[in-house]
Amino acid sequence: MFKHHFQRPEVFLYLFSAAVPISFATWQALINNFAIEQVNFTGIEIGILQSLREIPGFIAFGVIFLLLLMREQTVAFLALIVLGIGTAITGFLPTVMGLYFTTVLMSMGYHYAETIQQSLTLQLIDKHHLPVVMGRQIAIGAFTGLFAFAVLYLLVDLLDLGYRLIYLLAGGATVTMAIFMVIKFPHFKGEAEQHKKMVIRKRYWLYYMLTFLSGARRQIFVVFAGFLMVEKFHFTVGEMSMLFLVNGVLTIYLAPRIGRLVIYWGEKRTLTLEYIGLIIIFSCYAIVDSAVFACLLYILDHIFFAMAIALKSYLKKIADPADMAATAGVSFSINHIAAVILPFVLGLLWIISPPMVFLSGTAIAVMSLVLSQMIPGSPERGMETIYSNG
Repeated sequence: MFKHHFQRPEVFLYLFSAAVPISFATWQALINNFAIEQVNFTGIEIGILQSLREIPGFIAFGVIFLLLLMREQTVAFLALIVLGIGTAITGFLPTVMGLYFTTVLMSMGYHYAETIQQSLTLQLIDKHHLPVVMGRQIAIGAFTGLFAFAVLYLLVDLLDLGYRLIYLLAGGATVTMAIFMVIKFPHFKGEAEQHKKMVIRKRYWLYYMLTFLSGARRQIFVVFAGFLMVEKFHFTVGEMSMLFLVNGVLTIYLAPRIGRLVIYWGEKRTLTLEYIGLIIIFSCYAIVDSAVFACLLYILDHIFFAMAIALKSYLKKIADPADMAATAGVSFSINHIAAVILPFVLGLLWIISPPMVFLSGTAIAVMSLVLSQMIPGSPERGMETIYSNG
């Protein structure tokens, strides 16, 4: 009885959600120190590294071609193993080209794992429970990330272990979890056999547009909100770490509740709340002069990320069951168009006027709000927008 209960798709997806951040959170937490101390990186090399890291996300649609060769769950396990190996060998290649190579390898595993995780979640969980399951996945990912940070603190500050061993332990843990999942879980079947080709459908246009704008908004937060805290308010590494800690704890608590909110309120009302909140937050970023108020904005901004559940729930309701894998790959690529272009363009704008960068975020949120009003109260196949003839 316990074995049958354990081998449910939800448990598989929750374990998957935990396996990814063990490697990625460790890589992310150490990368700047490792690059500067061990590889003598300057700002130029760091910029190149971060651009290279985003390229696998931009070509995430390539996952569709892997499905011609193997099952989707097999691709998921391979992606986890590549993520783990890329992280594990980072410390063994402390050269510029070595770090570029391990970063691309790690990022390929990370982005393909995230793409397949979204696809499998949309296929294996019914639309009525999807927002709650996705909320729990976000919470588990946040908890695992916090756990990784806590272990890192112990290993670096108290035990004084080197980068090589820490990266090896983190990557090895992800690979071990992947092997455990291969052995312990059966092959799950979704509602329909997945298309093994690129699928871009005209009737999904609203989802594509909102996904692109979501990627653009994410880049402004990830790249420039943290930069503002350090440059304008002179936050130390310790103070930024405390902000990450607060964000992680709040995500663990709030993400499942946001999932239930999506079920209760519906996608349109939830996204409307998100975009109105973002318009206020980005406008305040442009004029903030108080470090305490800036912290509050940073925390609120992070909480609103969890409302992306509503966008995926919208896709589940409007998309053909056979389109989930292909659409997950395409949407990841659309989301990363902004990641490849925006940091460079807005970096130039930052030199002229930092407030203008955040007002660009306000404009993106306004466009998102306008588009979200085209989502029907009860979206479904044939009723993708309020203008559909379903």
